Amino acid sequence: MSTLSISPAFRPNTRPQLRLTRRGQVLLVLAFLLAAMVAMVVSGGFASAGREAGTPEPVRVVQVQPGDTLYGIAGELARPGHVRDMVHRIQQLNSMSGSSLQVGDSLAVPR
Repeated sequence: MSTLSISPAFRPNTRPQLRLTRRGQVLLVLAFLLAAMVAMVVSGGFASAGREAGTPEPVRVVQVQPGDTLYGIAGELARPGHVRDMVHRIQQLNSMSGSSLQVGDSLAVPR
């Protein structure tokens, strides 16, 4: 049988191996910010707008009648199971933030 004993003189080293001064911390933060800015500039070239307009989506205009809801209108236009997608498209086409409608509103809906 073997026995394991730990000497009371054994203490793990709990002090950090690297201590940064205030100047070192500032330089480290600035180096990180510089690297992040360089990465954004390099990858920013992939997201640019052109001068030509895209092809507009074909739409038709629907007048909101009493009792109509956005989900009801989308349900008539969408394929089964795709009502939420149609609601989202209608909201994007009409720059809507919510789903509230007023009687007499004109909505652009996809064909």
